[in-house]
Amino acid sequence: MAKGRVPTRDELLAFIRDSATPIGKREIARAYGLKGDQRIELKELLRDLRDSGDIAADRAKTFKDPKALTDITVLEIVRVDDDGHLLAIPRRHDDEKDGPPPRIEIVPQGSRGPAPAVGDRVLASLKRRGKNAYEARVIRRLGSGPKKILGLFEEPDGRHGLGLVTPTDKKLRRVFDVRPADKNGALPGDIVWIEETGGSLSRRARVVERIGAMSDPRTVSLISIAANDIPVDFPDGALEEAEKAKAAPLGERLDLRKLPLVTIDGEDARDFDDAVFAEPDPAHPGGWRILVAIADVAWYVRPDRALDRAAYRRGTSVYFPDRVVPMLPEALSNHWCSLVPREDRPVLVAEMWIDAAGHLKRHKFHRAMMRSVARLTYTRVQRAIDGAPDEEIAPLMDAVVRPLYGAFRVLLAARETRGALDLDLPERQVTLGKDGRIAEIGIRERLDSHKLIEEFMVLANVAAAQALEQRHLPCLYRVHDQPDLAKLEALREFLGTLGVSLPAGPRLRPGDLNRVLQQVAGKPINRLVNETMLRSQSQAVYSPDNLGHFGLALARYAHFTSPIRRYPDLVVHRALISAYGLGEGGLPEADKGRFAEFGEHLSMCERRAVAAERGAMDRYVAAFMAAHVGATFSGRVTSVTRFGLFAALDGSGADGLIPVRSLGQEFFRHDEGRQLLIGERTGETYGLGDRLRLKLVEADTATGGLLFEVVDVLERVERHALPRGSRSRGDAGHHGPPRRPVAHRGGPRDKRSRRRT
Repeated sequence: MAKGRVPTRDELLAFIRDSATPIGKREIARAYGLKGDQRIELKELLRDLRDSGDIAADRAKTFKDPKALTDITVLEIVRVDDDGHLLAIPRRHDDEKDGPPPRIEIVPQGSRGPAPAVGDRVLASLKRRGKNAYEARVIRRLGSGPKKILGLFEEPDGRHGLGLVTPTDKKLRRVFDVRPADKNGALPGDIVWIEETGGSLSRRARVVERIGAMSDPRTVSLISIAANDIPVDFPDGALEEAEKAKAAPLGERLDLRKLPLVTIDGEDARDFDDAVFAEPDPAHPGGWRILVAIADVAWYVRPDRALDRAAYRRGTSVYFPDRVVPMLPEALSNHWCSLVPREDRPVLVAEMWIDAAGHLKRHKFHRAMMRSVARLTYTRVQRAIDGAPDEEIAPLMDAVVRPLYGAFRVLLAARETRGALDLDLPERQVTLGKDGRIAEIGIRERLDSHKLIEEFMVLANVAAAQALEQRHLPCLYRVHDQPDLAKLEALREFLGTLGVSLPAGPRLRPGDLNRVLQQVAGKPINRLVNETMLRSQSQAVYSPDNLGHFGLALARYAHFTSPIRRYPDLVVHRALISAYGLGEGGLPEADKGRFAEFGEHLSMCERRAVAAERGAMDRYVAAFMAAHVGATFSGRVTSVTRFGLFAALDGSGADGLIPVRSLGQEFFRHDEGRQLLIGERTGETYGLGDRLRLKLVEADTATGGLLFEVVDVLERVERHALPRGSRSRGDAGHHGPPRRPVAHRGGPRDKRSRRRT
């Protein structure tokens, strides 16, 4: 800030907007050291900014950013952050018009009255604590707004026109009555949004929106989209911005159009955002030069414009069996930002050199122009390297395919040496028929060509994190922390019951877990141990604080390779553009202080997308299995709870609940330490990993729940006594019969079946 000089319009505007509180003319003049005529000039400049709407004035003759919230406002409390703080948003905030909401933290109010909670509306006084942060003190609670619930609308016989709505959320164990006047056009079998119209004990509700008919296969995904609040429609401004996009100029970009870069994706991929190339490094025998070219999304999506705000709100693309809800409009994701063959496309390139041991020796980042020589698929590339290239790939074998595999083998050896966690968990794959319903459920084939692309992407992500650290710019890391100590101890105890030991101590390495996986490979308990180990892991999140990536055994890691479908990657691209001085579309100065907010919001978007995808898959599978109610299948127990077992069927992976009431006419005690249900009278046990013959009793498409009964025990996992010094948590404090009774076989069933999520 230059003292003794009247600030420019932009300088003054930035000064006012950055002020934590409204600021008056006298304070501004003092801050800039203005006197005499300079103060008159300042007054005219302030009047001009006020008249243009760039700043707002209040009765106290102070000025502030017009987007800043008023001192007293109505807030809705929306969530609790990781530190236990209640966070709120303005009651009438519109993400599409207003951009991302500010961070508003509710100040604890001590013992005065009931504490506010998530879902409450409050009248609060605000105090600004930063450009986009406030603290709020509750003046009074205004109660909770109407709660919207998603459910299946039906009109059972004998209710004289009174409708019935069953929630699609398995955790909501109530049903709601809907009077004829409150149906709002809903028809039996529709999925609808309802609002409760009575008190907390009332069962009355009214329909506020119809989502679709449950008989329509497309409704399955719509349930997950609606239930998880996935944004679907782009604002007009974002669509207009995407439609106006055009080819990026070569300018000062590195010209890579003669380099034989190729894309390798699945057969059904519609956008191609990464291309790869490798060649031997003559300076280091056994080493390689690797290029990973990623679509230059930052060129088209500029900070704080309509398109950027829409992408930030979504955070990620969401994938369903029948559709994709993209982060960016198709005009970009399937056109200008898709590396289609034989078309010039702008990219951000990670150029990397590895030695014969697979260590990353150095790297550079460039803005470039490329032209893909071929759109390849995993299966075609795998067939080619196995000795059967097709006509398109045959000419590329020596210059492209074999060098890619040469570099891949070095990277794979490096991965094994550093001990990255190597879980063997088959991925479920569904095939839809022409009617939109599941035609087949199988296991996705895992090829070396998949692993090749994964290793190249991991290397580029490591290089991106290193580059930002070296150039002292903020980085949005992808962090995967050490397993939680309690989960680790539970895993160690459980493995002990299987006769498998895990090293003692709180600081395990991924290699320690890999040795356990190697011990059980090929044994009946292999899948059980892999799944249990996965559940013991911490959740990966985005953060400006580098905690490393435990699963990959990497000291630093950032997502760089998919900016079409992940906003964190776009943030990293912008930071790299600024770090290397690569031109327009870099990281704005104002965003450098927002990385904690970015990490929090984008981690939430990812969790939301995963929940939506999992929910849709469960409902598709339930719809597929509905035709097989009464049939028997083989499957394994995947989870043990006090109210029953969860099991996954062999082959399809469809999973559901075996209620404890269906296991027999006796009491069953839950032994949490050994993951068992134990019959008090017979001593019969059902435990994690046991293979059972199961009868499908119910398939609920609306909730995605499956209900099974045990027909026979096919195989029991051999268990050992608990390790010395440990005690089954199910036995702790147990004296006499269990307090929870188990119903007899044949008793009434709760039709809203539950399953683990």
